[in-house]
Amino acid sequence: MHSKYLTHLQQIDELSEQERRTLAPIAETFVFRLNDYYKGLIHWDDPDDPIRKLTIPSETELDEYGCLDPSDERINYVAPSCQHKYSTTALLLVSEVCGSYCRFCFRKRLFRNDVHETSLDVSDGVRYIAAHPEISNVLLTGGDSLILATSKIEHILHELRQIPHVKIIRFGSKLTAFNPMRIYEDDRLLEVLERYSRPDARIYQMAHFNHPRELTSRALRAIAALQKAGVITVNQTPLLGGVNDDVNVLGELLDRLSWAGVTPYYVFQNRPVAGNADFVVPFERAYDIVEGAKAKTSGLGKRIKFVMSHSSGKIEILAVNNGRIYMKYHQARDPNDYGRFLIHDLPPEAAWFDDLNLS
Repeated sequence: MHSKYLTHLQQIDELSEQERRTLAPIAETFVFRLNDYYKGLIHWDDPDDPIRKLTIPSETELDEYGCLDPSDERINYVAPSCQHKYSTTALLLVSEVCGSYCRFCFRKRLFRNDVHETSLDVSDGVRYIAAHPEISNVLLTGGDSLILATSKIEHILHELRQIPHVKIIRFGSKLTAFNPMRIYEDDRLLEVLERYSRPDARIYQMAHFNHPRELTSRALRAIAALQKAGVITVNQTPLLGGVNDDVNVLGELLDRLSWAGVTPYYVFQNRPVAGNADFVVPFERAYDIVEGAKAKTSGLGKRIKFVMSHSSGKIEILAVNNGRIYMKYHQARDPNDYGRFLIHDLPPEAAWFDDLNLS
């Protein structure tokens, strides 16, 4: 909780002065944020270190690739800071601040001075959720929802627990990986979570471990503290070029998560976000990596689904074979699409649904 935050490249002594000058325009466009704990995980003698790639800006981030809202989240808003895309789930964007600003983040648009989609005032969103009894699942996200002050977290949980049809409350957060001390050193936070995570209506934390090196003893301590408080932790990660696009690395991540009692939930096909080209892995190679990693782990590690969050829905990638890709809608904006099976021709470099040719 007392980890020192670093918000200027000039504070990173491990970067040369030339690197700091070169990367300054990127950090001015997309916010830079690091802390001394996570900085200590970087192997600075390796220019291709995967932890470095996750947080240190890259020259390619200003290249013309992708867009700022590849999943069309702008059309999901039903109230300020509240999205409702799938019938049973609502999102409250409660923070535009992250513990870490991951360079691959699909909401990089939030970390610009000219974009304001989040709000600490969730009253309009809570009223919308209360008026829609089909919503049983609320995701608190942003930004990073666990970076909020404990008093604010308590207020939001209190408001949501007044709504009888809201059963699952989820926190989207990287803090178990990036600043685990914020969790296990805050006794009041853990008491609040325990109070509102009921046996019949659990709180979940959607963790973001992207590489096995993030699962340090401190991270495991934070996971254990959440588990003791009755919070269920699951993990989701995109497949990221230069970070976890390796069968052994991804397999180790799945193993170590399941050993810690964390459900490997989703591996995402990385979205075509502006400046994200370095992280993109084409479908054909991505599928082989995911299946190869699953082959190395137990049934508990194999629980992941390989999906992409497209504007039309969450699409599960089932197989790649003989130049074709086989998928189905795991969630869908149009309820008539739910479960629909899809077969597409697969161009060699295709990396997103819009790159595919319908067969």
